[in-house]
Amino acid sequence: MKSLIKNSSLTLLMAVTLTLVGCSSGAKKDSGSSSDSMVDDAADAVSFEANGSSDDATAGPLRTVYFPFNSSELSDIAKSTLEQNAMWLKSTAGVDIQVEGHCDERGGVQFNLALGERRANAVKGYLESFGVESSRIDVVSLGKESPVSYGHDEESWSKNRRANFKITAK
Repeated sequence: MKSLIKNSSLTLLMAVTLTLVGCSSGAKKDSGSSSDSMVDDAADAVSFEANGSSDDATAGPLRTVYFPFNSSELSDIAKSTLEQNAMWLKSTAGVDIQVEGHCDERGGVQFNLALGERRANAVKGYLESFGVESSRIDVVSLGKESPVSYGHDEESWSKNRRANFKITAK
C-alpha cells in the first residue's frame, strides 16, 4: 500500500511538473532559441534539493528503478523510468548525480556489494545511451547496508533491490 501511495505521488508530481512546463511563459533568451527557454523553464519548474534522493522524492522528477532477485538486468519498466530520468537530466545541465546500487538482505556482503555496483553501472550505461554525459554520473554500491524496507519478506526485499539517485551538484 505504501509503495502504491509513493508511486501515485511520484506520478502526480510528474503530471504537475509537465503541466507547469507546458504552461510556462518564460521569456526567450537573446539567442532567439525557444528550446533554450524551454530547458530553463523545465529546470525552474521542478523542485529538487542538493543531496536530494529519489528514494524520498527530493531529487526532482528522478525516480528510483527496481531489479529482479540476483540480477542487474533492466526491466522494461526500469528502462522507461530511466528514459524519463535521462530527459530531465539532459534539460538540467548543471545537475550531477550519484547512482546508488542496492540489494536485499540475502547474500553475503561482498556478493551484494558487487551486485549493487553492477546495478548502478547498468543504470549509468543506460543514461549515457540517451546522451547524459558520463562525467555527471558517479556510481556507488551500498550492497545491503541501506534498506528502505526492513521486513523479511518478498515485498520488502523487492523494494530494496534498487538503484536510486542522489543530487550531488546543482
